[in-house]
Order: sequence, then structure tokens, then C-alpha cells
Amino acid sequence: MKKDVVGYTTGVFDLFHIGHLRLLQNAKSQCDRLIVGVSTDELVQTYKNKKPIIPYGERVEIVSALKCVDEVVPQKHRDKIASYHEIKFDVMFVGSDWKGSELFTQVETELAEYGVAVVYFDYTNHVSSTLLKSTLQTIYDAEAS
Repeated sequence: MKKDVVGYTTGVFDLFHIGHLRLLQNAKSQCDRLIVGVSTDELVQTYKNKKPIIPYGERVEIVSALKCVDEVVPQKHRDKIASYHEIKFDVMFVGSDWKGSELFTQVETELAEYGVAVVYFDYTNHVSSTLLKSTLQTIYDAEAS
């Protein structure tokens, strides 16, 4: 009997946009079961020094509603090796903006020891939550003046 391939990816998924959707759809197309780690508000605060606009519970609800997502888990830390031991995935999906970074070069090497591949998907350059926030702030500022 063939073992199901379990895929894993993570993100904040704040101001959910087409880049998020395409990443998740592409990931699902390459595995049988897709598990998505949604960053908690507390985790985001520790490394971005700001809270997401959309609260954690609502971001989980949005991601969980997608037919390409089989399970959502809280991402409480950024340690991908610890996540592997907690979840036992076969492949990890990451945006191409991380490819070649010191962090992910090390993650790739360590995960390979467990037979886990890291697959990079093209980053959607024309849209990001940061860009959306900036655009909304510009509109707000223009209307306020």
C-alpha cells in the first residue's frame, strides 16, 4: 500500500490574497495531505514587532475553509526541524523568497537527513500583505486629510 505524501507549509496569511491561495493550491497539487501552520499573533509579534491585522482565529478560519487545505495547526515557533518532529511531513513548501537564505539552506540540509524535500514556489511579486497594508494606509491618509 502506497503511503500518502504529507506536505507542510506555514505563513501568517494576514490579509489573505492570491499569492497565498496559489501557494496553497500548488502545495496541495504535490502532496496527498496538506497541513498548514498559521502563525499565532504572539509569534508574529516576536519577529515582526507587530500584530497581524486579522486576528489568529479568523486567519485559521479562512485557511481552514480552503478545499486545498486538509488541516491547520498553530505555528507557535519558527523552528522547522522541531515542526518536522511534531508533524512528520514528507515535503515542505516555501516561497522562493527564502531560497538560498542561510536559514533555509540549513533547513534543507537537516530535513534531507530525514528524507524530507523542500520545494520552493515562485513568490508573487505583485501582491503581498505588506503592500496591501501600505496601500490601505495611503488611502486612509488621503481620506483623512
